[in-house]
Amino acid sequence: MKGRRKTVLKIAAILCLATVCIGGVELAVCRFAAPDLYRRVTAPVIAAAHRVGDTGSAIVDEAVQAGHALVVRISAAWKPEETETPPPAEETAEPEEPLESQLAEAPAVNENRPIEDPAVTELSERDGLEVLTGGSAEFVYYCQSEAPWADAPYGPDHVGGYGCGPTAMAMVVSTLSDTVVNPAQMAQWAYENGYCAPGSGSYHDLIPAAAEAWGLEGIIWEDRTADSILSTLASGKIFVALMGPGHFTAGGHFIILRGVTLDGRILVSDPNSRQRSLTAWEPDLIIDELSSSRNDGAPLWCITTPGGKKAF
Repeated sequence: MKGRRKTVLKIAAILCLATVCIGGVELAVCRFAAPDLYRRVTAPVIAAAHRVGDTGSAIVDEAVQAGHALVVRISAAWKPEETETPPPAEETAEPEEPLESQLAEAPAVNENRPIEDPAVTELSERDGLEVLTGGSAEFVYYCQSEAPWADAPYGPDHVGGYGCGPTAMAMVVSTLSDTVVNPAQMAQWAYENGYCAPGSGSYHDLIPAAAEAWGLEGIIWEDRTADSILSTLASGKIFVALMGPGHFTAGGHFIILRGVTLDGRILVSDPNSRQRSLTAWEPDLIIDELSSSRNDGAPLWCITTPGGKKAF
């Protein structure tokens, strides 16, 4: 009799376990999420299990049935509230700094510095192009505010007013590549390719984009120290610099750092001033007056030929 009773208990336990496991996940969740419901639906199984030891195999069926009812009742009576998973939050991009006005106007610091001795730098003519001497090599020069470029369109604006960016890159490309490009042609290219900022001037990524379009490299330059800039210029490379208010502009203005003198001053090519282009500038003044903007790599780009070779 004892052997038969043990067998019945084992069978009952196995059947109950198998039945309850069907709803195990739901039961476990129910236990914590709805404890009153958990006690209500499990009570019949617990009671049946207790009676198995006393009433024998007949109770096995009752236990199995109660277990099956457990699963049904859990599924029917407890339905967790469906919550929609919120879509992943979109990353909020930091607002871009407003573009400075690149309108050609009198600089904030109106200081008339003397031009350099012709032995240091001067304007000359080569093959029908005006060039600045000095530095590592002669540099093609255009002035945005002079005919025939001043009235050339730059989108809805004109090169004479807002075209320092295209004029600077026309000088760079005409000097470093095998193609001569004038300010009107560069302004048209910049406008067609989305680099014109109407009423402001040029988006800063014009500089590396125009360099790449003519087979050059425009590298964002992070080391804006005097030693770094001077040694790079001395190696034959050049920079396009976005200047802030000071000796070159009252707003924003692109110029070119084209060389270094024997006494450690910087030669520039200013697309809006012949006089400033014939003046050598202290490195600290240039660095202090660089634009505070950091949009699209501003304020300093090193221009090189492919492979990082020197420009000249």
